[in-house]
Amino acid sequence: MKQSDICIIIPTYNNAKFLPQVLDAVLPYNFSVIVVNDGSTDDTNKILSHYQPDITVLPYSPNRGKGYALSKGFDVAESIGFKYAITMDSDSQHLPENLPLFVEVISKNPNALIVGSRNLHQENMPAKNSFANKFSNFWFVVQTGNKLPDTQTGFRLYPLNQMKGMRPITSRYEAELELLVRSAWRNIKLIPIPIQVYYPEEGVRISHFRPAKDFFRISLLNALFCLLAIVYGYPAKFFYLLSHLSLKHE
Repeated sequence: MKQSDICIIIPTYNNAKFLPQVLDAVLPYNFSVIVVNDGSTDDTNKILSHYQPDITVLPYSPNRGKGYALSKGFDVAESIGFKYAITMDSDSQHLPENLPLFVEVISKNPNALIVGSRNLHQENMPAKNSFANKFSNFWFVVQTGNKLPDTQTGFRLYPLNQMKGMRPITSRYEAELELLVRSAWRNIKLIPIPIQVYYPEEGVRISHFRPAKDFFRISLLNALFCLLAIVYGYPAKFFYLLSHLSLKHE
């Protein structure tokens, strides 16, 4: 596994307060960094200009949502030739100290999707995060037959070489759940790893999660995936497994 095969994608929207701290912490790890500026209206553009050409910046307007930002980031990563993409948030929640762990695990499991797993009982963890995660984890098992301790985290390593152009159809936060479900249906191995995250005291961190609207969207997505799991997901898993077994016997 070469580190040059891996890039870091950081979607950002109006997080100018935390963005310099995040980039200053990530850049010493010597990964190529792609920042997707998802229609920010604060000082994000000005801040990013100070880091060029050390980072790749993908700006557009207006704001389109995290799912759209991830799609654009994956497009750029694949066009450059990266085989893997680590996604991180721009609000300083995700700690770069965990990056070597992602590299270590993918080196031993080169076709896997590595999913960071938070300690949902740690200090300052928002109560809505724990509830949403338990809700999502339950339906993820129903939809895929797989079990993960944290299906809501955005700190992940995606195997672009295995996803073969897979992009989220949904444009906002629920896109990360969608990518997990569709990867499971494609029989991409999902490996959870423990990560540390930083949650400041309530009111300090900026969150763009809209509890009522986004939870409703996630609920609709779960209902759709339960239906698709029956007509497509489980049959697809079976055929992927069958084709894999036939290739092993050839």
